[in-house]
Amino acid sequence: MGILLALLSALAWGVADFSAGLGSRGLGAPRVTVATQTLGLITAGVAVLLFPGVGPRASALEWGALSGVGSAVGTLSLYHGLAVGRMTVVATLSGVLAAVVPVIVGLALGNTLGLAATLGIAIAIPAILLVSWRPEPHGDLGGAAGVPYGLLSGLGFGLLFVALDRAGTRSGAWPLIPGQLISVLLIIPFAARGLRDRATAARGPVLLTLTAGILSGTANLLFLAATGHGELAIVAVLSALYPAITVLLARAVLSERWSASQTVGLVAAVLAVILVSVG
Repeated sequence: MGILLALLSALAWGVADFSAGLGSRGLGAPRVTVATQTLGLITAGVAVLLFPGVGPRASALEWGALSGVGSAVGTLSLYHGLAVGRMTVVATLSGVLAAVVPVIVGLALGNTLGLAATLGIAIAIPAILLVSWRPEPHGDLGGAAGVPYGLLSGLGFGLLFVALDRAGTRSGAWPLIPGQLISVLLIIPFAARGLRDRATAARGPVLLTLTAGILSGTANLLFLAATGHGELAIVAVLSALYPAITVLLARAVLSERWSASQTVGLVAAVLAVILVSVG
């Protein structure tokens, strides 16, 4: 069950990122970021009504609040990195670190993995890198400006994963409430200037943003639930496969071509999922 929930969270995050990316073309990244986080807070409120658990325990809420710090840092760094550097560099660093950090923490906390699962994780991490990476024309890698933000984004999302795992599932969806609230409060000051840039918004980008916000909040819930059924090291790596979903959607909807490395990465990701599932 933990594996299935983790894969569903990857699916939800992947579709959310794709929708947010398209929505940002019409609304601008700052507006989309604030809107998706706010919608995530609303989604968390609905989730609490459906999955209240034993109620809002203090420790769960504290870890939930910390997850909000990770979400805000990860999102802000990712969007800013995409604005000042190469998307391939920023997205690759973010995705890989988002997987590596929880694996290290999980193993340090005593997670035990079978041979197949260990091999699957070892394959999944480079698979995320290959799926995310798309060489620039003429060998222009010029992404140095975005490197610090890619690293910070990955650390932020890694913190999000670890904190939600530590919050546990006894309190149901309650940890998501302080997490989303903290995330919104931290993002608004940074995005305020960008919110004034555009006065009107077309219907298409608004619908895409709504979709992204709801799916992002749902992904948080699915990941939280997954941690209650599986080891953090496994759940985090499978959830971090979300770039593969974004790449598949870009291929299907936008007719974007895959590079050879992305094709290899997608095949490796499928193999990693199979190994982790049987391990």
